Amino acid sequence: MVFNALRVLQAALQKEKLEKFKRRVSLGDLLTDRWENAREYGFGEGTSCYDNVLILGDVKVGAHTWIGPNTILDGSGGLAIGDHCSISAGVQIYSHDTVQRSVTLGQAPIDYAPTTIGHGVYIGPNAIIAKGVTIGDRAVIGAMSFVNSDIPAEKKAWGTPARIAGDVVTD
Repeated sequence: MVFNALRVLQAALQKEKLEKFKRRVSLGDLLTDRWENAREYGFGEGTSCYDNVLILGDVKVGAHTWIGPNTILDGSGGLAIGDHCSISAGVQIYSHDTVQRSVTLGQAPIDYAPTTIGHGVYIGPNAIIAKGVTIGDRAVIGAMSFVNSDIPAEKKAWGTPARIAGDVVTD
């Protein structure tokens, strides 16, 4: 009986979302508000964060930033994301790794390093940002890139590993 009532509610909410935004979303995103989620995490004004984003540790996000679905924001070593960024679906941003711990059979500690994403940065779908990386203001990271070194401001970078591919033009 409760299950049927939930299914009716889900169908009604799904219809409303489909009519308003032309998309279907998960039940979690039907029941929560992306902007409210971001406020609850203490993120900046106007920032939105899908319900299915995995947020770990100390993550700070500025104003008017979009955090797409199915992203991972690892702040275990500290993560700062600026204002007016687009963090596309499936992006993974890390501030730790367990490489040395694994290859030393648990003898070495987990490695932590703060990761910083500047203002006005676009990170394409399914890109991975390694621990300790700084991405400068207004940089563009291509889809499915692996970024394991710093990217200067106003540069485009893509590939595995990501390499500078040109300048960002802001007319």
